[in-house]
This record gives sequence, C-alpha cells and structure tokens, in this order.
Amino acid sequence: MVARLRLWAVALALLRLWLLPVDPATAQEPSPSDRSVADRHPVIASRDMVAAANPLAAEAGRAMLREGGSAIDAAIATQMVLTLVEPQSSGIGGGAFLLYWSARDARVESYDGRETAPAAARPDRFLGPDGTPLAFMDAVVGGQSVGVPGTLRMLALAHRKHGRLPWARLFEPAIRLAEDGFPISPRLYGSVSKDKYLPRFEPARGYFYESDGSPKSVGTVLRNPALAATLRAVAEGGADAFYAGAIAEDIVRAVTNAPARPGDMTAADLAGYEAKERSPVCAHYRRFRICGMGPPSSGATTVLEILGLLERFDLARLKPMSAQGLHLFVEAARLGYADRDRYLADSDFVPVPLKGLLDRAYLANRARLIDPRQDHGRAEPGAPPKMHARLWGGGDTVDLPSTSHLSIVDAAGDAAAMTMTIENGFGSRILVDGFLLNNELTDFSFRPEVGGHPVANRVEPGKRPRSSMAPTLVFGPDGKFLLAVGSEGGSEIIVHVALTLIAMLDWGYDIQAAIDLAHVSNLNGDTEIESVPAAEALAAALRARGHIVTVRAFDSGLHGIMRTRRGLEGGADPRREGVALGD
Repeated sequence: MVARLRLWAVALALLRLWLLPVDPATAQEPSPSDRSVADRHPVIASRDMVAAANPLAAEAGRAMLREGGSAIDAAIATQMVLTLVEPQSSGIGGGAFLLYWSARDARVESYDGRETAPAAARPDRFLGPDGTPLAFMDAVVGGQSVGVPGTLRMLALAHRKHGRLPWARLFEPAIRLAEDGFPISPRLYGSVSKDKYLPRFEPARGYFYESDGSPKSVGTVLRNPALAATLRAVAEGGADAFYAGAIAEDIVRAVTNAPARPGDMTAADLAGYEAKERSPVCAHYRRFRICGMGPPSSGATTVLEILGLLERFDLARLKPMSAQGLHLFVEAARLGYADRDRYLADSDFVPVPLKGLLDRAYLANRARLIDPRQDHGRAEPGAPPKMHARLWGGGDTVDLPSTSHLSIVDAAGDAAAMTMTIENGFGSRILVDGFLLNNELTDFSFRPEVGGHPVANRVEPGKRPRSSMAPTLVFGPDGKFLLAVGSEGGSEIIVHVALTLIAMLDWGYDIQAAIDLAHVSNLNGDTEIESVPAAEALAAALRARGHIVTVRAFDSGLHGIMRTRRGLEGGADPRREGVALGD
C-alpha cells in the first residue's frame, strides 16, 4: 500500500506541474554557447540512482533498489512500467541493448535483445510490385514490419547473472499501475493526437481514443488490464510465457491477420528467439575508456570513431559549444556516418571490419580529411583494414526517434545503461494483449542491392536490423566506473551521445548541463542545429565555414548518471518527461 501511494503521489505531483501555465518569459532553453543561463542542476545521491524517461517508471526502479535489488532488477521494473506509460517508445513488444558493469567482477558485459526477421523474410520484403522501395510509412504500418521481440529474453538472460530480487517481484509495480491506472501525460497525449495511423487499428483505437475518435485527454486515468494479465503471466512463468503458449499465439494471430500488410511471423520464430551476450566494443578517448554495444548496433562503433577522429584536436582549449568546436565535431560526424552506412550491419550475417574502423592509424589518417577552416562536404566511406569489398552500404534505411533510455547505478556499484525501442512511434500500431508490437524490420534497407552489390543491412531470415542505439559506459583514468549514458533519437542517437561525452570529458560540464545543451547534428548531409535562442548566430558562423545549415526542433531522451566527488549525479532530458531519482 505504501509503495502504491508513493507512485500515485509522484504521478499527481507531476500532473500538477504539467498543468501549470507556462510563462513565455521563462520558457527559454539554455544557450548552446553559455550554460550559465540553465537553472537545472544534477540530482545528487550517495548510494544508488535511476534516470529514466518517466517518473512512474523511475520510481518503480528506485523501489527495487531500496529493497536491495541490483541495477538489472531496477532496469526490469523500470522497463515494465515504461511499456505501460510510454507505449509509443519502447516495451515488451520491441527490442533493446544493455551495457552492464559488474563491480564485483570489474567487467563490462553487453546484451543483445534486438528483434529478428522471421524465417520467411526475404530481401525484397519492402519492394513494391514494380521493384521500387515502398513509401516508408506504407511499410511501417501493419504486420509485415514486425520483428520477433527480444526485450524480455534479453532481460531474463541478464537477470540470471545479475538479479538479486525474485523475477516476479520486478513486475509488481507495472501490474499494479496497469490495473489501477495512470494519468495520461502531455507527451503521451501529444503523440496519440498527432498519429493518424493508430486510430485505424483496434484494439488500439478503443484504448487510446474516446468513442468520438478524439484522443483521451491529459490526466485521464488509463487502465490496461490486458497488459496486467500479460505481465502477470510472464512474472509467474518467466520469459517462456511470452515466447510460447497463449501470448505467442496471440502475437502470431495479430501479425498474420493485420488489417494492413499482414506479416509472416510464426510460433516457431517466437519460440526460437535467442538473446545474446556479445563482446562490448571499447576504445580509449584521451584519458577515458568508453564501452558500448557492437553490431547489430552501429551506435558504439560510430560514437567511438567520431571521438577517435577528434583526438588530434585539442577541444578542451576551445570555448565550449563554439562554432569552431562544433565545426570540427560535425566534420568528424560526417566521416563516421559515411563508414557506418557502408559497413555496419548484423555481424552474424556480414563481415564487419570492426577493429579496422577503430584502428588508431586508420583514424589518424582519416582525420586528416578534416579541414579546421572549411566544411568537407559529403564524405565518402574509408577503406579500413580488413574491409570486405563485396558488401555495400545501408541503402535507404530510415531510423526514427521513438526509443527510450535508462541509466542505473546500484548500491554495490553495478551500473546499467539500456536503450530500448519499438522503432516508429507506436511501432506497427498493432496492440496485442495490452502491448504494442514493433515495426523494427523497417530498420533494414529497403533496397537489397546497390550497384549490383548486396547491401550489408538487407533483409534476411533471422537477421537483426542495424540500430543506432548507443548505451554507453565510461571509465576514468583509474579504471573505475565514471558514467552511464544513452539517448533516444533515431539515427541521431549517435551524435547526441557523442556531443554529450565531449561536453563532459573535454569541456567539464556536469551531466545535467551536458544533457541540456542544444543539439548539433550532421548525418553526412546538412548540418542541423536545435532551435534555441542562440541557434541563428551559430548557424551563421557555420555557414561562413561552408556548411548548409537548418535550424529545427529535436526529440531526444538523454538520461545519464555520473560518479563524482559529491556522489552520484543524475541528469534527465528536458525534452521529455524523465527524472533522475536516487538515495
């Protein structure tokens, strides 16, 4: 009862804040070149902490920590609540990547819960009758885009190694909230009201909308007894209860009978899904060791390549977020994304020159392409050692910003950085047994060949689509844990994480100040700047260096925890509804 009252207190307090009028005079975002205007500060704790995209989810994770649970225990409880309260972004119908630091073993582990293509999938899956790629949203909506979900298998695998609390206990906060209900937040309301595809599908229409078709309003208490029943079954029967039996049958039925583009997933596809523990990808940046997730994620490899390209430049001597520093960052991002598009895919299916892309000699040579005074223009991929000449790039992959990230540190010093997704907002729009199914297969290239060469990220049976998710752990010069961070943001996750790391490691920003900074992005095309007050001045300075610049809004979800002399310091992205909570 106490835990339930605490969850409701957090929700009602947050709702009151959401409903307060906003004074335009105070609704300014921090300048990209002067963090002193920001009045947000990191949350400080001495023992443990959770940073996640929704306060109800973060509170569920903290409750597990208070009971002596591990970082993985808290991550599971947090994700289960996110499935309920942030269904547009992640959930048990999707996939995830997890980086885990075991303080006892002094070891970084990485877990792959990425979705897989059904056995019936073929490379031409997203080509129309005339052989040309489908329009993106035509491919997204319906059953054909659904990959075999991996989140629960991955969490079960990590829990067997690092869980301290019983598996079933971790589901109790989400089950209670699903049964009792939670208030619809402004972010969920906004996502529902803007989506033109969700109302076309039952039971999603009945769940998210009123009988007249209008979205249920902010503050409406939303109950999900179907999800409560699903989570109770998984709590009692383990992940097997999801991948076989009634729930699996319901998933297959919903996918194969979808009203738009029925899919071909089978019970055997679900039963055969395997989460994998893979070797983390680690490299040094200046005095720090940085680790992330390897293929099928392109996140860590590209983040580390961008940082490696910048090592020859003394960023610490430049004014933080100056036009010159950001020019160098953008030029390195161009080169990193060019290599990402050419080489990164599921390494179980294609040869990925991972060591070559992070080879220090290769990076030093490639960094010479960066002109400190002038924009390089569109970059071509390099030729890293041990490259495979027959494979070509990622084709026309679209990676949209509908993801979530959590960072957790427990009392024993274990740390988790987990990024999870259902890909597009509300995924495939198929709601089954209370949760949404992903559209992750549209992260594959729609074109199976380019110039007669097979595309590395083409669709293949059992293959995992390339991702940009970049859960990251950082270690100090003494080898001790320093930072857990990650973001949502689609293909821009990579630049969000890389710039946040630079802000903290080169410019000395605290975790919240680094997260609050304006985003600057280049995916090997135009340079884009977040629309904050100083954006136009920065855009003019970059245009003077030859950049084609656009200014626009960004959607990110950076959540991080840093160990400092003051203890654990946590930060949450102001662009979302997240919080950092700790004791």
